[in-house]
Amino acid sequence: MFTGIVEELGEVTAVETLDDASRFRVRGPLVTRGAKHGDSIAVNGVCLTVVEQEGEEFTADVMAETLKRSCLGALTVGSRVNLERPMVADGRFGGHIVQGHVDGTGTIVARTPSDNWEVVEISLPAGLARYVVEKGSITVDGVSLTVVEAGTEHFTVSLIPTTLALTTLGHKEPGDPVNLEVDVIAKYVERLLGTPGAAR
Repeated sequence: MFTGIVEELGEVTAVETLDDASRFRVRGPLVTRGAKHGDSIAVNGVCLTVVEQEGEEFTADVMAETLKRSCLGALTVGSRVNLERPMVADGRFGGHIVQGHVDGTGTIVARTPSDNWEVVEISLPAGLARYVVEKGSITVDGVSLTVVEAGTEHFTVSLIPTTLALTTLGHKEPGDPVNLEVDVIAKYVERLLGTPGAAR
């Protein structure tokens, strides 16, 4: 489990396209410290398994389903990525429950800067709007954020200077895709209540 508190900005150093998957090599000096085969690392909010680790880099395989549901397929050599290791049992719960299971992708619609923060509008794919509520949590490219406004086709978040400086969200432009993971609790409640759209 992750919490959506990005530990460092990494960099994609190699991309290998396979028949039904891709293999990424990512540089991340902090998250690779002590990493070993089989460990999990979230890359832009997607939980990936470490296949190999050498020095400050790790390699992970991304299957076709993940490429289809996320925007990892758009990454190229040199792309910056948000990296987070799983939460340890006695660690601080800094964000919210993040599984690293992306529900879909959105697109940066607009950015409105101010003196101390920036409001970012992001499109919502069909079917996810019902899980997004004002002042609720959402994960954008692996970053735990609080929803400011929630619409049927978009939502907004406010980004503080730290988030702008230390995550990829500070560099995304209108038109750029982002990975979205909605609050898993809302999905479980919907399923248990047997409400429309629950069988996903």
